[in-house]
Amino acid sequence: MLAGASSYAAIADWLDDLDDLARARLGFIRKVPAATTIWRLLIRLDADHLATVLAGWLRTRTPPPTAPRPRRHRIVIAVDGKTLRGARRADGRQVHLLSALDTSTGIVLAQVTVAAKSNEIPAFTPLLDAVEAVLGSLNGLVLVADALHTQTSHATELAGRGAYLLIATKGNQPTVFAQLKALPWAQVPVGDRRREAGHGRRETRTVKAVTVATPGGLLFPHAHQAVRITRTRTLAGKTTREAAYYTVSLPAEHAQPTDPRTGPAANG
Repeated sequence: MLAGASSYAAIADWLDDLDDLARARLGFIRKVPAATTIWRLLIRLDADHLATVLAGWLRTRTPPPTAPRPRRHRIVIAVDGKTLRGARRADGRQVHLLSALDTSTGIVLAQVTVAAKSNEIPAFTPLLDAVEAVLGSLNGLVLVADALHTQTSHATELAGRGAYLLIATKGNQPTVFAQLKALPWAQVPVGDRRREAGHGRRETRTVKAVTVATPGGLLFPHAHQAVRITRTRTLAGKTTREAAYYTVSLPAEHAQPTDPRTGPAANG
């Protein structure tokens, strides 16, 4: 597939074109298998186990960082779902995966298939199990995900595994969203501001973060900080502005907006 072979026949043709040395490196001592054998092999593979093996192999080939890491550096794992093009189930439905990406290396550490008649939420725990199988532990990691995963069960499970959560909050958690939106943001100093330009567009992201301790703290389990990211975009002379709200379970002493690997500025 990496070489552009997108069908069983193309995979068989690619194998037939290999020289003897390349075949030997793949374990084919005498001759390559027929296309039907390749098909029987591939449909019997455990996709989740294969993904775990590949992720582990990719991590062994990732060079160590050349520059010293910041004092508060943490591994940030981005959780995201995607629908595969060209892959369908027996009933014709498309295959949907939930993936975990190590943002520091670009390696997909794990991905699980979302059940045909379900959604991404029940797949979150199996994904955590798969990431843990690759890394050995989730302790100290920061996970980021979209608002679909603003679930109290997710926050509780991550806390139990020693991990942290930076999560967007929207209408699926109306009480938390209302609380975040009503905070006195005008009184909160700007924690970080970044500007980007390209393709005729200018964008400014302004980050504010505040610890809410009383009364009752934030209305989301294990959340220590409330975050607002304001995006101002100018395109073709038209300027738009939108605000997004997040909670993060890392306290302020461990995650500042300007931190390159722990603060919300890196994930906005």
